[in-house]
Amino acid sequence: MDARVVAWRRTDEDAGHSLARVERAGPGWTFWGTEVMAGPETVLACSFRVQVDGGWATRSVEASSVSAAGERRLLLTADGDRRWSRDGVPAPELDGCVDVDVAATPLTNTLPIRRLAGLAAGEEVTTPVAWVDVPDLGVTRVDQTYRRLDARRWRYSDDAHGTFELTVDDDGLVVEYTGMAVRVAG
Repeated sequence: MDARVVAWRRTDEDAGHSLARVERAGPGWTFWGTEVMAGPETVLACSFRVQVDGGWATRSVEASSVSAAGERRLLLTADGDRRWSRDGVPAPELDGCVDVDVAATPLTNTLPIRRLAGLAAGEEVTTPVAWVDVPDLGVTRVDQTYRRLDARRWRYSDDAHGTFELTVDDDGLVVEYTGMAVRVAG
């Protein structure tokens, strides 16, 4: 995979779509995404850019959102020792996190799936992630478990948000995120 553009239709909102671009950037990757959701309870937009290293670990995240509460911006960075900063200020509560999970998109699930691609069916790994709430852009540490079910299916779970099944393509990009989104292009 050198570069891909994909899109999903949200299945958990009245109307919502996601658009993403993934591109090789030196030894790592850059992920761009935009989410727009509109329904009786939710009207928001979120854009983000995530850079990962060659081992698929997050190095930086830039995110912005717009909702009835206003506009928000976020910058997260992680150094090679997994020490994190939020908007230039050390965030020791996130130290050790390997991934970021932007709540509004299925795209960031690709990061652990790519990193854990060597797992056999039935094996699982739990790692801490920096979970970004949308639209508030609050960041919390969450332990997420990824269990490989077969070549194209994964089960994701965490104590805060529940359990979900993900179907992916050969590049580890989500095709269907049960209860959240289904891919419509790419």
